[in-house]
Amino acid sequence: KLLSGIHPYGSYEGEILVEWSPAGFRGIRDAEAAGIAVITQEFALIDELSVAENIFLGRPLTRHGRIDWLAMGQRARELMDEFGLHLDPTVPVGTLGIGQKQLIEIARAMDKKSRLLILDEPTAALTEKEVEVLLDHLRRLRGQGTACVYISHKLDEVFAISDRITVLRDGSSIATLETLRTSIPEVIRHMVGRELGDLFPRTQPAHRGETLLSVRGLSVARQAKGPAFHRDISFDLAGGEVLGIGGLMGAGRTELLGHLFGVWGTRLAGEVALKGKPMPSPDPGQCIRGGLVLSSEDRRRHGLVMGMPIGFNLSLSSLGQFTHGGRIHRAEETVRNQEFFDQLRIKAPGQHTVVGGLSGGNQQKVVLAKALMTGPSVLMLDEPTRGIDVGAKLEIYELINRLTSEGKGVILVSSELPELMGMSDRILMMHEGRIGGEFRRGQFSQEALLAAALGHAPPPSSPSVTGLH
Repeated sequence: KLLSGIHPYGSYEGEILVEWSPAGFRGIRDAEAAGIAVITQEFALIDELSVAENIFLGRPLTRHGRIDWLAMGQRARELMDEFGLHLDPTVPVGTLGIGQKQLIEIARAMDKKSRLLILDEPTAALTEKEVEVLLDHLRRLRGQGTACVYISHKLDEVFAISDRITVLRDGSSIATLETLRTSIPEVIRHMVGRELGDLFPRTQPAHRGETLLSVRGLSVARQAKGPAFHRDISFDLAGGEVLGIGGLMGAGRTELLGHLFGVWGTRLAGEVALKGKPMPSPDPGQCIRGGLVLSSEDRRRHGLVMGMPIGFNLSLSSLGQFTHGGRIHRAEETVRNQEFFDQLRIKAPGQHTVVGGLSGGNQQKVVLAKALMTGPSVLMLDEPTRGIDVGAKLEIYELINRLTSEGKGVILVSSELPELMGMSDRILMMHEGRIGGEFRRGQFSQEALLAAALGHAPPPSSPSVTGLH
């Protein structure tokens, strides 16, 4: 934000030099005029505008003094094709998935022909194939003389693309290392300030509990608008179990959780039962009261009210606990909020801190604390570690272990195969709206999981909860 002019000159100490000359950026336009383009971690897109309009926002192509819509559409299509994203440039961005939006952000920044390109967690929502395409583009830009600052917690990408690595921790520069002369364990040690043992500390519960969530033959018809369709999905989730769900972007993972939570109010074909109670047409209120809660993949849009304090967000889903006689008892609410504020070790001055000013890791902790305050028995976590640092990831993994040790069931959706394999007791891989393969511990391998995601593995013969013994 400092380098891009979002925080203007005079609001910070020290100086920024561009080609050895002091830069006093008063705003984003000053930074762009100096040849700096930034891809922020959170989207800067306007949902109501088209793909082409977003790409050329603030710098439209013109001809004879008028906007050249045809040229903008053609150039937008060329940029999308470069990333393997075959989209109609007239489609509103709001209708696209989070991964597609990320690629549009990247394409927009790269089209500015900047001398310095800053990318903040650019691959958080991308598939492995899309990541490789992006890294190839960055290598090409580097060969053309463009400098890149690549901010990421995905260390395999950092090592694949960088010449030097600078580690920041708690707002300070800890170390700058030559990539070829360091290692991932050394970088992690600098990131967390200590030695880190197992990156995925999954602990097996002593025994499997009762079935908490049962899904049989779940199907949702294809719609002209709205979420993806699903076909004949069946699985069980037991208490004390972590059920991982993987798949390529667009396979229907996020939409499956949304259907189970009743986000779209769709009547489901098939059977869904929560702790033995049928839910033919679930809605979020019914799910929360029954003990099922969803942590969304897009915390800023669907998980938090960014302009409000931590305390407001924490109790948002559980206000009924503090409401007596039609009034909210604020003292009781504050005490309960503080319990979960401390339990999840949220790093902030207090409950009064506005959520929008927190780091990604602490925002995610607020989302999880809000979910836990409802007293759930089943938690559906959609990309819970996306865009957060290694230390915060470890805390979330430890939280998952604690929840399962208490007999709760966890559904973990993740695009990172090592995370799925490290934290799951069973994994379901989705392909085009259905389950393409089921794997238990001992059967996990990246090759097998990817094959199932691509539709090259036999589907499971029957739903199973045999991942724990």
